[in-house]
Amino acid sequence: MRYLILEDEKIASNRLKEMIANLRPDYKCVLTLDSVESAVISLPALKLDLVFMDIQLADGNSFDIFDQIKFDVPIIYTTAYDEYALKAFKSNSVDYLLKPIDPVELARAIDKFEKHSVKDDKDVTELMQALKPNGKERFVVKVGDHLKSVITKDIQLIYSQDKGTYLFTREGKRFLVDYTMDKVEEMVSGQDFFRISRKFLIHIDYIKDIIAYTNSRLEIRVDHFDDEQVIVARERVTDFKEWLDR
Repeated sequence: MRYLILEDEKIASNRLKEMIANLRPDYKCVLTLDSVESAVISLPALKLDLVFMDIQLADGNSFDIFDQIKFDVPIIYTTAYDEYALKAFKSNSVDYLLKPIDPVELARAIDKFEKHSVKDDKDVTELMQALKPNGKERFVVKVGDHLKSVITKDIQLIYSQDKGTYLFTREGKRFLVDYTMDKVEEMVSGQDFFRISRKFLIHIDYIKDIIAYTNSRLEIRVDHFDDEQVIVARERVTDFKEWLDR
């Protein structure tokens, strides 16, 4: 197996390499990197089976890599921070290990990689729900000079428009929030909300109708929302149907 270590602390990188060598002498460390920039440059040209990736790097966050290059190699995250677990499980994650790395946990992570290569969507969903089963209960939004609490269960859909992210409630009201769509997706419950496209997150309880649309897509109707059509992206249709039928 050919693997790479992305870690900005040299001591941590060497220790991890030594631990892997003890567990899997046949594994070959192709390269060690310490920054987002070096990863973006080097990863596309490398043939790898596995990556051990820290999250906080010398020049930023390792998730920035996915915004710049296409990268689908299985990843075992090694980090001192637990708040990125949800995002990690959506980015080719095999496992998420907290520093200092425990040799037993590392061995289990490698075993998991060898048995499954990379988690399928069902595993990812279950892991995300185990970490945060109920999701965010309410959002605080600004209305003029006032603050208002919007209960998440009252939100029919969440959408992006003109670089802003909006909550649309069952009363037909909309509120701007200070989060990106990606961040909101991490915050809400995957049992209740589904990301049907880059633009829309839909709440299962407020789907009024589902209609066949062009190019194998689906159109969703919700009460009061008539700004534009709510379309399930073609690449999300299968996952959406499975989410509905769970």
